[in-house]
Amino acid sequence: MRGWRVAADLEPINGFPLRDVRGWPVVTFPFRLACAIVVPLVLGGCVGGQRYIPQPAPKARPLTASAAIGLDDPARDASLRLVVAGLDDDEAGRPSRALASYQRAVRVDPTNPFAFLALSRHHLEGDSIDEASAFLDQARSLFESEQRLGPSVDVWGVGLRAGIDQAAGRTERADALFDRARALSPEIWGDERLSAEELR
Repeated sequence: MRGWRVAADLEPINGFPLRDVRGWPVVTFPFRLACAIVVPLVLGGCVGGQRYIPQPAPKARPLTASAAIGLDDPARDASLRLVVAGLDDDEAGRPSRALASYQRAVRVDPTNPFAFLALSRHHLEGDSIDEASAFLDQARSLFESEQRLGPSVDVWGVGLRAGIDQAAGRTERADALFDRARALSPEIWGDERLSAEELR
């Protein structure tokens, strides 16, 4: 092999033996040069001059009412469409129409957790703290019964509970919950308020 000659094939150079004390062949210059270049790149994590920096795992995207359409049966989809229409009305400043849409959504599918989340958000905006809390508890129990609890759903409940606690004057607990909500989704909870558009 050209350039990669085994020490046994070579004569001693300048009086240095080509075998070490155990009889192993001494490595030739091309091999040492290759090791000097490749080993630091591999051990240093460099590829093409760029250093590899591990990225955190992507966060679960919050499951919105619109994104939930099509995940279940037709009755749930019809109920979710009513929730989306109500959220549009809430965003447009028509709270009484929004409330009517949420109530119809519950009549169409009383197991739709998004209808109760929307009702909780709606009542929190209207300073009806007890109703907001009751609807939030109902939404959580429905998500739990559907085995859908997790970061993509918890983002709504944690933040709404923080808003309820804040409205009730429990600021220390609210601050801790808002911190958790911001960790789940800083875009949504950065302002410590859930808009209709964000839940939509």
